[in-house]
Order: sequence, then C-alpha cells, then structure tokens
Amino acid sequence: MTPEPSNVLMSLLLVAVPMLFLLGAAHSRRQALTTQPRVPVCHLSSAVPLAGLTIVAGLSLWQWLAPVTPLAGLSGNPLTLTLLTLVLLLALVILPFSQRYMAGDRRADHYARWLQRTLAAVTLVLISDHLLLFWVGWVMISLSLHKLLMTYPERPRAALGAHKKFLLARLAEISLLAAFVLLYQAHGTAVISQLVATAQTAPLDVSSQIALGLIALTALIKCAQLPVHGWLIQVTEAPTPVSALLHAGVINLGGYLLLVFGPLLALADPARWLLLGVAGLTTLLAALIMTTRISVKVRLAWSTSAQMGLMLVECALGLYELALLHLIAHSFYKAHAFLAAGSAVQQHLLRHFLPAPRTGFRQWALATLWIVPAVTLAALTVTPAGPFSPWLLLSMALIVLLARHGGIGWMPWAMLSLALLMIYSLLKLGAGQLLPESVPLLDPLADAWVAMLVLALFGLHAWLTRSDSALARRVNLHLYAGLYLDEWFTRTTLRLWPVRLPPSLNAKRTESPAPLHLTQEY
Repeated sequence: MTPEPSNVLMSLLLVAVPMLFLLGAAHSRRQALTTQPRVPVCHLSSAVPLAGLTIVAGLSLWQWLAPVTPLAGLSGNPLTLTLLTLVLLLALVILPFSQRYMAGDRRADHYARWLQRTLAAVTLVLISDHLLLFWVGWVMISLSLHKLLMTYPERPRAALGAHKKFLLARLAEISLLAAFVLLYQAHGTAVISQLVATAQTAPLDVSSQIALGLIALTALIKCAQLPVHGWLIQVTEAPTPVSALLHAGVINLGGYLLLVFGPLLALADPARWLLLGVAGLTTLLAALIMTTRISVKVRLAWSTSAQMGLMLVECALGLYELALLHLIAHSFYKAHAFLAAGSAVQQHLLRHFLPAPRTGFRQWALATLWIVPAVTLAALTVTPAGPFSPWLLLSMALIVLLARHGGIGWMPWAMLSLALLMIYSLLKLGAGQLLPESVPLLDPLADAWVAMLVLALFGLHAWLTRSDSALARRVNLHLYAGLYLDEWFTRTTLRLWPVRLPPSLNAKRTESPAPLHLTQEY
C-alpha cells in the first residue's frame, strides 16, 4: 500500500526534529575545535527547540484542519505530538539554563554535544513506529546519557552511579530486544501501530505474554524501581541540568513504553501483576525513605522513584489517562525542582522554622464530610462506568489540604475543591483523547490497590513521625539506610567495573579509607 504524499511529508517534518538536535551537537563540536577562546556551551540553545516547536505546532494544526489525511502510526498520533511538545519545552528551558550553568567550565563542550544528542535520541523514540527504530533510539538515549553522567569522571561516586546505570541499561535493552523479537515472530509485523491493532483481535499467545512480561521488566528497570534504584540516587553528583533532564524526561520513558503497548498490556495479566507488586512496593518504600533524607537533590531522587512507581501502578490498573497526566505533571514539576534546587535550601529552612499548624479530629471529620459526597457525585456524573481510583486519590488529597489549612475559611476551600474537580475532569477527558484506542480495563481491584497503597503510606508515615517507640526508631534507622537494598548491586558493580580514582585522589587516600558507597547520603 503506497503511503499518501501528505503522510510522507509529515513524516519528513517529524524526522527533522531529532535532526535539529544532531545539527546543534555538530555545531557545538565544530565551534569547540575552531574557536579560540572557547565559546559558551549549548550553541543554538533556544533556536533548536523553538524550531522543533514550530514544526510540531504546524503538524498539529495540519491534522486538525485536515483530519481526512491523518499521519499513520505513532509518529502522528496526538500522544506523540503532545510528548514531543513536552520534550521541546523542557529543552527550551534546560538548554539556556545549561549555557549559564556551565559557562567557563572546561567540560562545557563535551556537555553541550551529548546533551543535544540525548535530546535527539529521545525525540527519535517518540516518533518511531517501527520496533527496530524504537529500540535503536532507546539504546542511543542510554549511551548519550552515560556520557552526560560522566561529565566529571574524576568524581568517584558520580562514576559509580554511571557504571551502575550503564550495566542496568544493557539489561533493559536486551530485555526490550527479546520482547520485540517475540512480538514480531508472533504477529508478523514490526510496525508498532499495526501490531497493537492486530493483537487486540485475539487472545495473546504464550510468546506474546512473555514479551509483555519483558516489556514490564524493561519499564521497571528504566523507572529505577527497587531494588535496582541506587543509580538514580547516586547520579545526583552530575550537573544539575542533567538531573533535571533525567528526572523530568528520560526516566519517564518507562511509562511511555507502557502507554504505547497499553492495549497489549491490558491482556497480559502476569505482566500487570509484576508491575503492581514491584512498583507498588517501590512507591510505598521510596516515599517513606524520602522523608528521612536531608540533601535536597537526594530527596528529589527518591521522590522520582516513588512517583515512577505510582505511574507504573496506574498503567497496570488500566488508568492510562491518569498515568499520562501524571507523566506530564511530574516532568514539569521535577524540571523546576532541580533547576531551583539552590533556592530550595532556603525555602526548606523557612518552612522548618515556621510553626506547623495543628490539625485536630474536628478538622479531619469536617473535611471528610465535605469532600467525599462532592467527589462521589462528580465521579458518578463524569465517569459513571469508569474506574473510581483517580477520584479516590483526588478526594484524599483534598481532605488532607482542607484539614490542614481549613483555618483560612471554608468558603474559599469549597470553591477551590469544586474548581479542582472540574479541572481534573476536563484534564482526564482531554488525556483520553490523546491516547490511542485501547481495551478498557475495568478492574474491580483497582480501587482496592490504590486505596491500600495510599492509606498504607499515610498511616506508616504518621506512625513513624509521631511514635516514640523503639520499633519506630529502629524502622526509621533502616529507612535512613535505604533498607540496605542497594548494597548488593553496589558490590557487584565494583567487582565487575571498578571505579578508577585519578592519581591526585589516590595520593590523598588514607591507609584505611571508608567504603566508597557508604561515604555519602543516598
């Protein structure tokens, strides 16, 4: 079947997006070799993402005005265009920030090249509608990111985290490649959009079930779920813009992978249970461990692991609209949090020394009596046949906010609650329009999973922070140590790939140095 000329033109325009970043990287390298003195990092820092945004905006307008000739496959669906816009907006912020952050640094040119190559690889994955091209882009992201994490190879802990990430990335790539080979053999096509469409017409065979299990494993590794999470905590020694790019964009690709293969995942119960077990436990433990941390960037890293776990749980439960909203909101929040990490120290100290408001039983009871009926009515009105879990999460969040800050007046909070319900409803409906058609997963256990996870987190946190028992102190001590879950992989990595200290650092080492992996708060 011959593709329409309009589809070919759209495809060429989308391919131009990663090519723009590659041209920017090549320009940075040429300037570094020919210009004396060296020019600042991240040349064309605003021009490249602005040009990409122009292309995506034009394509979106084209499809809106001419819906009779949509671009086939992933490269033209609304989900792809939305996430391309997200990545380009992040690049529009991170690249100029990097120019100021790395100005005058001796590794600025190395950083500029590999940052733009990483962005090129991310956009390549987003526009790929072929299994092989998707996998090649996935590998390119990991290799380019490794170069960024090794911006300062003389920092031993940064090198250790990069080595752990490199080894885990190879495992994830092998898993993803094996899954793609099995899917190709089972369905006879390597085009992702066709594969997803044809696979829904019949139950999945054994090889497809194994492939979906491997895809779930790839997403768990990519999203730094326990017990392979340690690299995410340790790479905070990389430059701050790298952390922003990693936590706001690259690590979300595990969730994107599940969104792309969501219609198949809905038919693979073993893969879903794997995600629910591992990601649910990670959400609970990582969120508790985060509360014991002092370093701002380390707290944010543990928060990312917990947030990714919750997003994977949402995908496993079939709450794809909520997962997409979670992905977008988390990207913007983490980009801002890492880029503003310097001022976050002063903000944390200010909150720490301000008197905390006391919340009594009356405030909790009134908040619950106000929120639960309103949320229930809105849920039955907007999604009478859909899963109730997102509304359950929203009601819990509103109850906490209203109970802790109800002193400002009940009428403003009532108006805010109604506004939030309306905004959430519109966002959820809009996210549903962005996602490809998938099999709805109305799992009666979805509410139980989400409620159990959130209530367990609230209950454990309240007990650990308010109890003075010996058991609570012992649990807090183990949480501060990260439950020692990363120790085994740290030792394995050092055995397989030792960190070579520079000669200058070797000369300063004492006769009995502390173990490398225990000298910094994780």
